[in-house]
Amino acid sequence: MQCKVLILFVLITCLSWFVPFSYCVNIFKYKLDEFERKYGTFSERTRLQMLEASKEMFYFGYDNYMRYAFPHDELDPIHCSGRGPDTQNPGNININDVLGDYCLTLVDTLDTLAVIGNTSEFKYAVKQVINHVSFDKDNTIQVFEANIRLLGGLLSAHLLIRDPRKPFGDLFPENYDKELLELARDLATRLLPAFENTNTGIPYPRVNLRDGVPQGCTTQTCTAGAGSLLLEFGILSRLTGDPVFEWMARRANRALWKHRSQNTGLLGNVIDIQTGRWVARSSGLGAGLDSFYEYLLKAYIIFGEDEDYKMFNESYHCIKQYMRRGRPHCNRGTGEHPLYVNVDMHSGSTHNAWIDSLQAAFPGVQVLEGDVEEAICAHALYYAIWKLYGALPERFNWQRVSPEVYFSPLRPELVESTYLLYQATKNPFYLHVGREILTSLNNHSKVNCGYATIHNVFDKSLEDRMESFFLSETCKYLYLLFDKDNYVNVHASEFIFTTEGHIFPLWPIFRKSPVSYKQQSSEEISVFAFPSTVKQTLDHRTPNQTQTSCEKVDEERTFFLPLKRRYFSQIHNALGIED
Repeated sequence: MQCKVLILFVLITCLSWFVPFSYCVNIFKYKLDEFERKYGTFSERTRLQMLEASKEMFYFGYDNYMRYAFPHDELDPIHCSGRGPDTQNPGNININDVLGDYCLTLVDTLDTLAVIGNTSEFKYAVKQVINHVSFDKDNTIQVFEANIRLLGGLLSAHLLIRDPRKPFGDLFPENYDKELLELARDLATRLLPAFENTNTGIPYPRVNLRDGVPQGCTTQTCTAGAGSLLLEFGILSRLTGDPVFEWMARRANRALWKHRSQNTGLLGNVIDIQTGRWVARSSGLGAGLDSFYEYLLKAYIIFGEDEDYKMFNESYHCIKQYMRRGRPHCNRGTGEHPLYVNVDMHSGSTHNAWIDSLQAAFPGVQVLEGDVEEAICAHALYYAIWKLYGALPERFNWQRVSPEVYFSPLRPELVESTYLLYQATKNPFYLHVGREILTSLNNHSKVNCGYATIHNVFDKSLEDRMESFFLSETCKYLYLLFDKDNYVNVHASEFIFTTEGHIFPLWPIFRKSPVSYKQQSSEEISVFAFPSTVKQTLDHRTPNQTQTSCEKVDEERTFFLPLKRRYFSQIHNALGIED
């Protein structure tokens, strides 16, 4: 009884004097050091300041795009001009894979306007898309990029307009008659030739929007590029009643799955669509593979098809078995900090010593899977690398502890994982991470008319390009991180984010499939079974293997650090960061 009275007295004292709660609950534990004091609390006043700062960041980029670049695809923020496809150099795939003269940034940004709550600008932007966007262009673009940025943006905006709950207010433009859905269908129809005339069912990586697969098109494609189409194609099929889109995407996924290694169950990075031969045997969680795993899990969440989760679950077991290094448990025990490395798909041995910035999104996938402890550990490593440079280099060598590719194009992956981990834990540590990222972007990337790509993380030199995902994802996740009352956050179980950050509602209608793909032959069904050698390996996992865990995160780490202090120190010491 006396103990309860004492605890009550402490809480009343804290509330009366506005002492941060983490200090109060720590009174019977140990003295906090400077790092723990800094990251253990985040005031409401600061949160509101960051919410406003994130909104200002978005509008600075968006308003300047509309002023200086629209209807071009992207904004060149240093010279305040627009950018479209490189018609003088068709082989410039760095530009032409993405840009196709279809108002890319505006299409990609529509649902960010909705999330921020600007209904009038959203309606105006939709009208601009309807009036200016056409896909009848003699441009060769990448199927994957067109799918996630354009098709996803059009479908998300259409769904938000038609949502009877009006989660972001009245978004219905005057006289709207499903024009965005029709644009989406037109685009997807122009992408379908990529699936034709392939021996495996895996699509060509590029199509000409007017003429189909260009003559001489490479037959090599990455796993993520071919296997990250199902969310958008599946939604389109279920909205239109036309099964061909979802059927094609599922056929591609099955073909990739069928060609996985019979020894490890892993997939490679690049495959030949005609022969089924793996051209690049590196297997990891970054570029070339990342969103394939993400879409298996998210497709199951939105469509409820067991085969999607079965593929994800078996993949995740193999990932844990072969790619994971370090101590068995994130927040207890001894050993190196956990790290997922690139391995040879057939042997499981380490393939190289680098990781890339796209892998920073995988903690978000682990949060969705319920493996929050592992997500905390994976995120902590990428945050530490970011902290070392004030930006996340495109590729980092973990053996030499230095970047291999120096540029940083304002990618959203670390922000995305930060946001999802905050939603899962409500730990103020992640608000601090978001504030630091936002501040760094303003200090190093903000230029005359927007935010520029960092050319070199060491000297912070810049490139004159602001990719569409900066407004579609980076700004959106930063805003949502600080907007605790946003409808998406209050009703998180009602939405799913695509790999481009587009919002799809989890409507029951999406679990009613118009597709007859379930009528498979016994041979097709068998590709979902584990090869016997893989099953034997997984049945005898090494002690390093961790399992997916849906256990609640310790209450102590809801108020203190998500990763125990000594493990943060371990990462900092390994990277040479002042602790």
